[in-house]
Amino acid sequence: MNILGIETSCDETSAAVVRDGREIVSLVVNTQIDLHRVYGGVVPEIASRLHIESIDEVVSRALRQAKMTMQDVDAVAVTAYPGLIGALLVGVNFAKGLAYSWDRPLVPVHHIRGHIASNYLTHPDLEPPFLCLIASGGHTNLAVVEDYTRMRLVGRTRDDAAGECFDKIARVLGMPYPGGVEMDRAAQRGSVGAYHFPRVKVEGSPLDFSFSGLKSAAINLLHNLEQRGETVAVDDFAACFSDALVGELIDRLALALDGTGLKKVALAGGVSANTLLRARAGALCRERGCELFLPELSLCGDNAAMIASQGYYEFLAGARAGLDLNAAATKALTWEQSPRAGV
Repeated sequence: MNILGIETSCDETSAAVVRDGREIVSLVVNTQIDLHRVYGGVVPEIASRLHIESIDEVVSRALRQAKMTMQDVDAVAVTAYPGLIGALLVGVNFAKGLAYSWDRPLVPVHHIRGHIASNYLTHPDLEPPFLCLIASGGHTNLAVVEDYTRMRLVGRTRDDAAGECFDKIARVLGMPYPGGVEMDRAAQRGSVGAYHFPRVKVEGSPLDFSFSGLKSAAINLLHNLEQRGETVAVDDFAACFSDALVGELIDRLALALDGTGLKKVALAGGVSANTLLRARAGALCRERGCELFLPELSLCGDNAAMIASQGYYEFLAGARAGLDLNAAATKALTWEQSPRAGV
C-alpha cells in the first residue's frame, strides 16, 4: 500500500510516499531555516505563507521522485495536529483537496505519533510494545507505545520542552538558529564541570519533566557573568547545560524502564539527534539489557515520511476524515481516532 504523506506543522514543507509503513519510496523536505534565521526563530505567519508558496511543488516532486502519479497512491495522510495552526491549515486543506479530487481516503495524523513512527522506517523489525522518549522543540513526553495507534503517556513536561530550552540558551549564547544543532556541536568541544545547574523533580510525579528552572538558571548565570565582566567559555557552558538537560531525560527514562519492565526503548523527535542523548541512552540500555532504537538523523526532524508511515497504521485501524477535517494546535498524544475522525 502506497501512502502519500504531507507535513506542514512548523517550518518544513514536506511530502513523501511510503510503502506499507516501512519503506520510503520518496521524500522531499523544503526547509525554511534560512528565511527564519534572521529572526532567531520561526515566525508563524511567514511559515504559513511559505507553505502556501511551496506545497504544490513539494508534493509534485515527491510523486515524480517516486515515479508515481496519484493513481498509484492508495491514501493521503496529513499532519492535522498539533503544531502552528496556520501552518497546519495549509497542509490539511491541500490534502483535503487532493484526496477529494482523486477520490482517495484522507487520514489525519498526530505529529508526535509521526515522530515515533520514524523508528519504523529506520528499523523494519521494530514492533510495539516499547517505551519511547519523544523530545522536540515543542514536546517532551515519555510514552508506552502499546500498539501502533494506541499510546499511554507516563511522563511529560510541565512547562518548557527540551528542544525549546536548547534553542533558547543557544540564542542567548549568540549561536545562530536552529540553536539545538549548534549547542550539540559546542558541547562536544567543551568540558563538564565549569558551570553548575540545578536538577528539578516534580513532586508526586517522578516521571514528569520541568525545564523552566534549568533554563532560567542558565540565563541568570550568563547575565551575572556578563555583569561581572567575566568571559563565558561558550563550549564549556554548552557542555554543562547539555549534561544537565540530558541527565534529566535519562533519569526519567531509567525510572520508566523500572516501572514498565519493557525491554525495548526508542527515541524520537528533533532532540533525538543530540549526540549526548544518543550516547547516554545507549549506555543505559546496555546496562539494563534493553534494545535501543534510534531514528536515522535525517528522520529526527519534521518530515512527511514519518507522517506517511504512521498514516499507514492509522489507515489499517480504520481512521478516515472527510472535508470537515480541521487542524488543531493541540491534541493529546493518547487521543484515539474514531473510524470517522473529521473534527
